Amino acid sequence: MTGKTVTRAQLSEAVYQEVGLSRNESAELVEAVLEEIAQSLSRDEVVKISSFGSFLVRQKGERIGRNPKTGEEVPILPRKVLVFRPSHVLKNRINEGLGGDAG
Repeated sequence: MTGKTVTRAQLSEAVYQEVGLSRNESAELVEAVLEEIAQSLSRDEVVKISSFGSFLVRQKGERIGRNPKTGEEVPILPRKVLVFRPSHVLKNRINEGLGGDAG
């Protein structure tokens, strides 16, 4: 599964198969959920999805960076970044198969 991307169409198809809505209704539902998440984040709200994780916007301050090619110092402007923190449930689910292999 490495290198694969889950698309909106795949999410819509999963909703269609699991919930039984029409394909159009499933696509609209996925779009509505993603739009609500995006709007909440644009208002700097934290989005928590139980047993999955939290999305939040973090403010990063101005700092001095360095051009690796020339070594010249360059100011990096303040900006907002999106952060995802997975829940313990999701972390455990991802690591389920690795228990005996870690040594």
